[in-house]
Amino acid sequence: MLIGITGGIGSGKSTIAAALQQRGYAVLYTDQEAKRLIVHAPTVRKQIEHLFGNDVFDGDTYLTHKVAAQVFTNPTLLQQLNTIVHPAVKQAVQQWYETQRAAVCFVECAILYEAGLDNLCDAVIEVTAPEHVRIARTIARDHSTEAQVRARIHAQKNIQHTTADTLIINNDGVLPIAELIQQIEFFIHKFA
Repeated sequence: MLIGITGGIGSGKSTIAAALQQRGYAVLYTDQEAKRLIVHAPTVRKQIEHLFGNDVFDGDTYLTHKVAAQVFTNPTLLQQLNTIVHPAVKQAVQQWYETQRAAVCFVECAILYEAGLDNLCDAVIEVTAPEHVRIARTIARDHSTEAQVRARIHAQKNIQHTTADTLIINNDGVLPIAELIQQIEFFIHKFA
């Protein structure tokens, strides 16, 4: 069984994923996988160089700030980048999942629905938190300003599904992470 973990910036989805990993579950973090593919998958790297130029790489370092500066003001360019990266990540998730021997695996992805990864998942956990909590977490993590974080929050699509195969977790910092993990494990047992 493959379960997606998603949520907006600062919602705490990575914290939930890390807690599940500490409990022994297999977890794939798509941001890390995308960064690996951009640098080390020859086809992906070549397409990105063709789109942005060779100067977005410094050896094996992907200069995200150079790409971000271009896509931030050009939605068409962002769409072209996503057309390169999303299918590669989706294929990598599929391959990773097929090699796992665990009964339950998790894939953490902020843009699960936009990247089409929800189509690979048997269920989805959507992690939410109040905006003020998300802002505080993101400022602490990224050292961004409040205005920058608010802009990022409002730029993200707020896709939320409430179906039988979706669990919404409120990670507002009130309940301990261990109790949130118990909610997830109870949810998983519905499918067993």
